[in-house]
Amino acid sequence: MWRGLWTPVAQAARGLRRPCTRQGSCTPAPGSGATIFALSSGQGRCGIAVIRTSGPASGHALRSLTAPRDLPQARRACLRLLCDPRSGEPLDRALVLWFPGPQSFTGEDCAEFHVHGGPAVVSGVLQALGRVPGLRPAEAGEFTRRAFAHGKLSLTEVEGLADLIHAETEAQRRQALRQLDGELGHLCQGWADTLTKALAHVEAYIDFEEDDNLEEGILERADSQVQELEVALGIHLRDARRGQRLRSGAHVVVAGPPNAGKSSLVNLLSRKPVSIVSPEPGTTRDVLETPVDLAGFPALLSDTAGLREAIGPVEQEGVRRARERLEQADLILAVLDASDLASPSSCNFLDMIVNPSGARTFNGNSQHLLLVLNKSDLLPPGGPDPNPDLPPHLLLSCRTGEGLDGLLEALRKELAAVCGDPSTGPPLLTRARHQHHLQGCLDALSHYKQAKDVSLAAEALRVARGHLAHLTSGGGTEEILDIIFRDFCVGK
Repeated sequence: MWRGLWTPVAQAARGLRRPCTRQGSCTPAPGSGATIFALSSGQGRCGIAVIRTSGPASGHALRSLTAPRDLPQARRACLRLLCDPRSGEPLDRALVLWFPGPQSFTGEDCAEFHVHGGPAVVSGVLQALGRVPGLRPAEAGEFTRRAFAHGKLSLTEVEGLADLIHAETEAQRRQALRQLDGELGHLCQGWADTLTKALAHVEAYIDFEEDDNLEEGILERADSQVQELEVALGIHLRDARRGQRLRSGAHVVVAGPPNAGKSSLVNLLSRKPVSIVSPEPGTTRDVLETPVDLAGFPALLSDTAGLREAIGPVEQEGVRRARERLEQADLILAVLDASDLASPSSCNFLDMIVNPSGARTFNGNSQHLLLVLNKSDLLPPGGPDPNPDLPPHLLLSCRTGEGLDGLLEALRKELAAVCGDPSTGPPLLTRARHQHHLQGCLDALSHYKQAKDVSLAAEALRVARGHLAHLTSGGGTEEILDIIFRDFCVGK
């Protein structure tokens, strides 16, 4: 580690351009001078439809369509008659709201029209707005992009908003809401503040090395700050992609010998007839996948061919694909027939899949496995455990549904470990770009520790801080912003 090595390059390095860290300041909204309008509520017939505008002509648009012509009190709903600005023909009687900037979602002047949700009414109001000078239809995600450009939302909050709109399970909703509330952004901002302090200490050493008034131990303080940050970043990067699984769904594979009831279990969990159920062994030849909500967590549920010595080339391919899916699984639901545990196929499955699962790892991550003994309705009522020597297991009857509540609770606990529990703990990394920038920040801190010159050490801290700035502000990279904002609907 460098100590007391000053070079003339240091002063040049201090003049390098700092990354933009102010939220939204790097990227103006496209066509930000225009006023945009769009239907913000869903398409189709509904009781109420919301049409919104954003931009400098919003007040003019509101006056043009309403009678009386004066603007309503800010942020107060007001009942007005909407009329076509050219013909004067009444369009609807609606609630209107006026949000003068910067106290609005986008930071610009905004208006909302809460009209009756019939297609003719919505179409008529949209056409009327299109005839107001200075207004144009909004592009997908343009309202949110303007909010980002005006500093109303950080990039991680924008991503949280997109995830909230697309959330299909309780866990996804909780995670998205935490990110929209700024938890991940605030965490990154705290890390950036730590780097700023460390960089200030290093640059003070560069500028005032020969000054007797320079505080002692200033470099050691920077080292300590960097070390603490390395630990924090390492913890978040070791989350094994839990946040991404929570956003896109964990891969749950149902496996077992033929006729154990795998397809019945898939149908039971998905609450629809996904797979063909038949007493004939080897009915499932291919991998059947369906997205499901399992105990509040998103999952991609895969039904696979029964694992046995295959008969014929088609079944052989099905078994090969089943084993391939097992290697990719985040969670394995291992299914056995509770009334046929002594059969060669059940014993072979236990030896090959269930018993070694605790030691198996794929891609560096331990796999999770739940052993389910199906067809419990065929066991003698009130009898003993069918096999007390088995690993921990759950009894289930897909026919009667008995044991389903216990299975769902076990799935909830396993999926919380796989995806992370959005109700507790630090915010999760939900996108690959989050991991990319945190890993880049960690690599830069490693270069800081290895630097042989104080100026190079300072530059490493700037690079690390730049990665955190890119995480919350995008760093002005248009391609990244386009990808993020295209996930939104037109009215958002």
